[in-house]
Amino acid sequence: MIRKTIFLFSLIISITIAFSCQQNKKTEEKKAYDTVMQRKLANYAKVKLSADISTLSANQIKLFSELIRAANAIDDIYWLQAYGDKNKLLDEITDTDMKEYAMINYGPWDRLDGFIPFTEDFPPRPLGLGFFPNDINQEEFFALKDDAKYNPFTSLQRTNDGLLKVIPFHTAYQSHIQNATTHIKNAAQLTESETFKEYLLQRAEDLLVDDFDKSDHLWMKLSDNPIDFIAGPISNTEDHLIWSKYSYGAFILLRNEAWTKDVEKYASLLPYLQKNLPVGDDYKTETPSGSANIAIYDVLYNAGYCNAGNKLIGLNLPIGTNHVNCARKLYFKNVMQAKFDKILQPITNLVIDENQRKHVTFKSFFLNTIFYEISNSLGISETINGKGTVKDALKEHHNVIAELKNDVLRMFFIDQLHEMREIKDAELMDNYVTYMADVFRSIRFGVTDSQGVANMIRFYYFQEHEAFKYNHKSKTYKVNLYKMKKAIESLSSTILEIQGNGDYEAAANLIKEKGYIHTELLQDLYRIQRAKIPKDLVYDQGEKVILSDN
Repeated sequence: MIRKTIFLFSLIISITIAFSCQQNKKTEEKKAYDTVMQRKLANYAKVKLSADISTLSANQIKLFSELIRAANAIDDIYWLQAYGDKNKLLDEITDTDMKEYAMINYGPWDRLDGFIPFTEDFPPRPLGLGFFPNDINQEEFFALKDDAKYNPFTSLQRTNDGLLKVIPFHTAYQSHIQNATTHIKNAAQLTESETFKEYLLQRAEDLLVDDFDKSDHLWMKLSDNPIDFIAGPISNTEDHLIWSKYSYGAFILLRNEAWTKDVEKYASLLPYLQKNLPVGDDYKTETPSGSANIAIYDVLYNAGYCNAGNKLIGLNLPIGTNHVNCARKLYFKNVMQAKFDKILQPITNLVIDENQRKHVTFKSFFLNTIFYEISNSLGISETINGKGTVKDALKEHHNVIAELKNDVLRMFFIDQLHEMREIKDAELMDNYVTYMADVFRSIRFGVTDSQGVANMIRFYYFQEHEAFKYNHKSKTYKVNLYKMKKAIESLSSTILEIQGNGDYEAAANLIKEKGYIHTELLQDLYRIQRAKIPKDLVYDQGEKVILSDN
């Protein structure tokens, strides 16, 4: 009896230990699982999206509230385009960290990692997600005899018999668009600017018919409205099937007059800068088209595409072909400041020579970024030897070379402006060292696009010309002012000649030799990642945030 009791007691202990171990194993698995998601969340620094609204009237504050409600309706549309049923997805995810990450990414696909699923519970992202049936392929798309399929503001759905049907956006998202337009019309009655009121009312009408030309024209003429509002189709980069369909987004913006005036001053120098390109006269006969038309804003609120994953620091609008020569380039100062504080400054403290860290400043980061757009208005669009346009001559390499031209030429122009004493309260070295540090911020997103490849080409070109040196002991980079200046001028000249000559072979060789991340640079990127420096931002935003800070 005693032996039987001991056996039973031992059995109970064994079961208890086994159950306890199993529970501990589950806890450990859960802990490790959470850690993976927490590492992903650490790639985003949470910041308050705020700005000084002390000059706004009570009516303008009410207007802001109505626009937030309109933006939230646009956000609901974008969820349908980026994933589908938002509530169903969030109900399926029980882990709080994973749910937060799904909210940042507007779905279960990681926007910082090529849209791969961040959980095994979900399949790879369909190429035409949100715009097409998940089982469609390009052959079936092109076989459909309905030209409306090419309209960027339509989606395709299957009928009950399995056939494809084209649906206009305003029909597919009818209830959400009705909700958005109601709040936009309410906002229009609160504005103190007649031109802004006219624009808002027209925008509401345009959202109902998917034709934005009238409101775009009105928006281009706006000048007396401190608050600005953009809502509707923003970008066609998320349709990976035919790269045509537009995603919906919304911005509520506060115009920054002081910083805009500074930029307008620089943009007025476009003709002078064109004449002083570092190439022969044959390469600079073209006249810059108008001004750079850049405006600086602080973002008060964003939604949809404008809030998904990697946060925008600027945007060219209006979209479409009717406004190519008169598009406005918007830049967001408070977003740029947040990226500088949370990302670029910590990277600087890790990879830039200790004695040069003082040269990494927000003003230089801002000017370097803005002059990228100014550079886009300058240079060469037609070859000088009868090969047609630069785009046609360089073919698939055109985008990389164009990005590289803007990337390097901006620093050449900044050098010119320093010599003219047009840039005050800053040194040329500030722009150069900030430029160097910003390489590491941008290349963390890889070389999957033209801008990433261009970043690598200029990095290795500067390395070859000793524009900077790497200290293997401290693992930091040090800029040589004189050699950097010469390298920028030399590379600017090389790129402009490639474009002007339509030299396809030279473009191909440049990309092949330098357009990828070498092993030694990867080590620095690993160090940045191990230091838990975020890659981008996630916003704490909304009415309460703005009003509590003012």
